[in-house]
Amino acid sequence: MYRRCLTKLLLTSMIFMMSWICLKELQINRIAATQAFRMEYLTATEEEDKKSFLEVVACVASGQRVVDYEVLEKEMKYHLSDQDYDSLLRIVEAEAGGEDSDGKLLVANVVLNRVNNENFPDTVTEVVMQKEQGVAQFSPTVDGRFQNITVSQETYEAVERALYGEDISQGALYFCARKKADSTKVKWFDQKLTRLFTYGNHDFFL
Repeated sequence: MYRRCLTKLLLTSMIFMMSWICLKELQINRIAATQAFRMEYLTATEEEDKKSFLEVVACVASGQRVVDYEVLEKEMKYHLSDQDYDSLLRIVEAEAGGEDSDGKLLVANVVLNRVNNENFPDTVTEVVMQKEQGVAQFSPTVDGRFQNITVSQETYEAVERALYGEDISQGALYFCARKKADSTKVKWFDQKLTRLFTYGNHDFFL
């Protein structure tokens, strides 16, 4: 009987030991599988990053430029003749040479608003050179500034903004430099027109 109990105890111990060994082996296999998966994932990620990097390097090496999609979609709204373009540059510089970029843009907007209005001539040059009852609509055309002006880079940029359709003028058709203009002329603006806003040294009217 003593031997039978000893045998049962020995068999139980062996079964417990074998179960413990199998459990440990299962845990080791799981850990190994997890590490293998992580290594495979990291390797794939590194390959993808390497591919992206090589594509960028190839693009740069080929001289290609990365251009924003919105820039490609942007189209010029106004297509002017060389004469009209030169007239617009000169009148903007002459009238708003001391203004910032938006001040220059506003003068360009007024000229183009007139071109689009049936009550004014149909081209930039005709608008700029227009006279009403012998009085020039733009004083720089008669005092020499229009003819002798040197156009700045900022004026070129402001005119380009206007030609691409940027308009901050609220539809203005007139402007005047109140502090510099003759008082009788300023009175006419105030009585005959609707004042919209003031920007820089200019009041803008409709």
